[in-house]
Amino acid sequence: MTVAPEPPHRLTRRQRQRTTRIVQYGAFAAVVLLVVFTANWRDLQLGFFRPDVAASMFPGVIFPALANTLLFTIGAFVFGLVVGTVLALMRLSSVRVYRWVATGYVELFRGLPVLVVLFAVGYGIPIAFPDRAIPGGVYGKMALGLGLTAAAYMAETIRAGIQAVPRGQLEAARTLGMSYTRAMVSIVIPQAFRIIIPPLTNEIILLTKDSSLAYVLGVTATNVEITKFASDVLNTRVNATPLVVAALAYLVITLPLSQLVRRLELRAARAR
Repeated sequence: MTVAPEPPHRLTRRQRQRTTRIVQYGAFAAVVLLVVFTANWRDLQLGFFRPDVAASMFPGVIFPALANTLLFTIGAFVFGLVVGTVLALMRLSSVRVYRWVATGYVELFRGLPVLVVLFAVGYGIPIAFPDRAIPGGVYGKMALGLGLTAAAYMAETIRAGIQAVPRGQLEAARTLGMSYTRAMVSIVIPQAFRIIIPPLTNEIILLTKDSSLAYVLGVTATNVEITKFASDVLNTRVNATPLVVAALAYLVITLPLSQLVRRLELRAARAR
């Protein structure tokens, strides 16, 4: 009488997951150890982490560089938010021409690189209107150039937020005797902005990084931003440490905003 062989032992689903996780952690640790023991840390420190070069960038990297980056970002965000709100309402309008104009704007500026828009604003407008100047100099040009592109993205975000508000809110407001405009301004739009605060905060982060393109407008020592300031120091000291300092300066702005986005998303999730 022959005895049937026992079936091979099969891992449970949890055991497979644990084994896979251990392999992943082991591979990650191996890569880290490989980098730690094979990298030329001395030359890396001399090329990217020289304390004397970093110290020479202060206080200029904070003021005016970081301050100007914030001004460029805030100006572009405010301009883009206003224009984006108007475009979102036009996209939702019952008037066909308004929808066509808003759709054309959104498709155009979402497809154009920010660098091209800044060139058009900084050099095209002065040629087209030689007797007119954009108010605010470089600050006004940056707010207009970055804001035109940001408005296209914000318009779609705001439109999605308005459509996410239950239709019954608008109908109830109209039943109470409110006009369509007043109902949108007083009831629908405030609720829509409460919904879209996290993606709008992400837009601020993107604008902060896009402000590094200000150099195309010919900035001076008083309105220089972080990247241009670091680039000038790099050319003077022939060392890459200014790029590391510039990266840290951007993180000073973007990391708190990222934390704010996460908190807002958690609050919105709890509210739902």
